[in-house]
Formats: sequence, C-alpha cells, structure tokens
Amino acid sequence: MTWSQMHPLITQALWDTLRMVGWSTAVTVAAGLPIGVLLVLTDRDGLLRSAAGSVVNKVLGAVVNLGRSLPFVILMIALMSFTRAVVGTTIGWQAAVVPLSVGAVPFFARLVETSLREVDRGLVEAVRSMGGSTWTVVRKVLLPEALPSLVAGATTTVIALVGYSAMAGVVGGGGLGDLALRYGYQRFETGFMWVIVAVLVVLVTLVQLAGDLAARAVARRGRSAAAPRLRLLKARPADPAPSAP
Repeated sequence: MTWSQMHPLITQALWDTLRMVGWSTAVTVAAGLPIGVLLVLTDRDGLLRSAAGSVVNKVLGAVVNLGRSLPFVILMIALMSFTRAVVGTTIGWQAAVVPLSVGAVPFFARLVETSLREVDRGLVEAVRSMGGSTWTVVRKVLLPEALPSLVAGATTTVIALVGYSAMAGVVGGGGLGDLALRYGYQRFETGFMWVIVAVLVVLVTLVQLAGDLAARAVARRGRSAAAPRLRLLKARPADPAPSAP
C-alpha cells in the first residue's frame, strides 16, 4: 500500500481516535474528580467521617475496585446494551466513548484520591481551625495543593485512554486500532501496521510532553504563591501579654 493510499485512512482514523480520547477524558475528569474527592472526605480520618460516610466510602471503593479489575475488552462487550441505550449504536467512535469513560473513571478516581492524600494535613487543620467549611477546604487547600499531581494523573489517564481506544477497534470502535486490525492483521499489510504504531507512539509522546509541561507550570505557580498562602493559613492572633502584678 502506497503512502497516498494510507494517508487519508490514517488521517480519518487519527481524527476518530482524538475525538474518542477527548470526549472520554472530559467525562472521566468530570466524574472521576468528585468520586476521588468523596473517597478522601469519607475516609476514617476524612472531613466527612461518620457512619453514613463510612458506608459511602465502602460502596464507592467497591465500585471503583470492580471497575479497575475488569479487562477493557470484556468491559466493552459487557456494556454493549448500555452503550446502545446511551448513543443508539455499538459501532463507531461515539459508541466507544461509553466504555472508555466507564473504564477510565475508576482509574482516575484512584489517582485523584492518592493525590489528595499527599496534601499537608497541617494546611487542612489550619483552615478548619479558622472556621472554614468542608467545601472551603476542598476548594482552597486540597485541589490547589494537589493540582500538579492531578495534572500528572490526568496525563496518565489520557495515555491509558489512547491504549484503550486502540483496543476499541477490536469491536468496531473505529480509530487507529480498527485500522491496524483491518489492514495490518486481516490483510497482512505489515508496513501499514507499523506506520499506525509509529503514529500512536508520537501521539502518546506528545501527550506526555504536554502533560509534563503543564504539571511543571502549575507546580512553579503553586510554589510562588505558597508563602503568602501559608502565612495566611497559619497566622494566629498573638497571646495577650501577662498583666503586671
């Protein structure tokens, strides 16, 4: 197969892969971030610790563990009825977004949980002692302090979604994986398959570079703002001077 024949096929497949990964990333972050935050808040030493919070934590943890334990190919097949109900079809990049999101949300939720647990507990206690609510702690301390780690986790999730999207081609999900299956495997176009592999490698490399740059930029901005924020959070009124006898 010549390059003039490969080019339009690869361009369309790459565009389908980018749409799959883009929409799946948006859904994953929107759903996985609050789940990860809730896992931290309802833990035994969390801000929402209670009997009800413990139940919520155990249920969410079990669901997340179940979602992470299922191989993606099996998950795609198991969700075919649900996918058809959501998007009206089980073929194409639109259909692949559903299992991609379902498979990536538990993965990203655990990364969020791990990132938030690394935040200095002293900052949390400082805000609480100043009368800050749980939402204030999440918005002003947990998420800003964990932002570089969250960006790195999102980058890892996007790269995982690129790999998942390639596997989605096995069941008609479209994209580069579908192209590699139809031409590289079924038609024995070995050269074409290696071109697709190279495109995937370049795509993953670009995502990793962009994620690393974003994480470093966020970390530098966070360090520049850390001193005034720490002074604000840790400020305490001075003890009154003892009165003279």
